[in-house]
Amino acid sequence: MLVVIAGAGSVGCSIARELLAHGHEILLIDPKPEVIGRSGLRGARWLVGDACEISTLKEARLEEADVVVSASGDDKVNLVVSLLAKTEFGVGRTVGRVNNPKNDWMFDDSWGVDVAVNTPQLMTALVEEAVEIGDLVRLLTLQTGVTSLVEFTVPAESHVIGATVGSVDWPQDVTLVAILRDEAPITPTTDDVMENGDELFFITTIAAEDELRKLLSPHKH
Repeated sequence: MLVVIAGAGSVGCSIARELLAHGHEILLIDPKPEVIGRSGLRGARWLVGDACEISTLKEARLEEADVVVSASGDDKVNLVVSLLAKTEFGVGRTVGRVNNPKNDWMFDDSWGVDVAVNTPQLMTALVEEAVEIGDLVRLLTLQTGVTSLVEFTVPAESHVIGATVGSVDWPQDVTLVAILRDEAPITPTTDDVMENGDELFFITTIAAEDELRKLLSPHKH
């Protein structure tokens, strides 16, 4: 998979490092040539230039990219890159980094963003996930703000312990996509029995989150 990353700061380089380790082809675009040597990345291609300029994106042959990641520290840049990637180059998937949570509402399909990653919000979610056993935690907002990835850690007193996945009347627009147990991921089937400490991951519409929360925590006030 060819992934173009606009912005080679710490976030962009971290993403690139992970993707390279998984065998993907990476092109990084950044206006500062000094970031190339500083990054320590091996195997990535580089383009020095302004990713908000059509000429730079043409030089990057953006139309060949499978995914474009806008990872700069400037929300305006990330929105412009996502919009250009979609409208001018027909890129199939765009991921936009949100630096200021107040700008989160703009990162949707009107600006060409398929997935918005709100870094402070994600960090908060991961902190909450570590401590909020028994509560539903939103990890990511997907698909133009309509759908989310949420996590629920089953507490010792939960009524779902011992129940099979298929026996629970999950709300409409909620899908259990994974169970993490003893640090091993399980693809859930209707016969899987839920246990204390299981981390349940759901794809859900944001509108259905409250119903899911009530179902999982019926005695929580």
